[in-house]
Amino acid sequence: MANVKVFNLSGSEVGTIDLNDNIFAIEVNTHVMHQAVVQYLANQRQGTQSALTRAEVRGGGKKPWRQKDTGRARQGSIRSPQWTGGGVVFAPKPRDYSFKLNKKVKRLALKSALTTKVNDGKLVVVDEMNVNAKTKEMASALKNLKIEKALIVVEDDNKNAVVAARNIPAVKTASVNTINVYDILKYDSLVLTKSTAAKIEEVYA
Repeated sequence: MANVKVFNLSGSEVGTIDLNDNIFAIEVNTHVMHQAVVQYLANQRQGTQSALTRAEVRGGGKKPWRQKDTGRARQGSIRSPQWTGGGVVFAPKPRDYSFKLNKKVKRLALKSALTTKVNDGKLVVVDEMNVNAKTKEMASALKNLKIEKALIVVEDDNKNAVVAARNIPAVKTASVNTINVYDILKYDSLVLTKSTAAKIEEVYA
């Protein structure tokens, strides 16, 4: 089993923890991780962009000049795409960019991302995330752990940790049920408590 050191918020090692190999030590599949990241980013898109085609732009019903004998190129409308104020060729319209991934694929991608953090030595396990709702306390704890850019997975009822971390630009908090491949890969370090590590093994085993 993958064996990882456990630290307290002072940065001192207080023990070790064995992690489930079926989650934290699988064969990494980069392709499914890529798919999961693309899906996450696509699902975040609002898809509200819109521009007018030449059929929707107001005006331009009259031919600007006669077809021949002017010495200029023939034109049918001042709202053609080549004119200032004209319509847009293949104008973007509101659409839904989201798509689905199979549950097994999403789970494999998450396990691959977790394994990547373990392999890179970027998975940090703390005995507990017991801080007051103070940014200074969280910043001090991360400094003790020598962590700068981190995703911290906390228990659902740990509101203090969420409040303490939300004003630190390079830090994000999440619960076990909201972690995703994009955030795991985006942040340099993944911080788990012993209880959240156990819950991840319970949920994704």
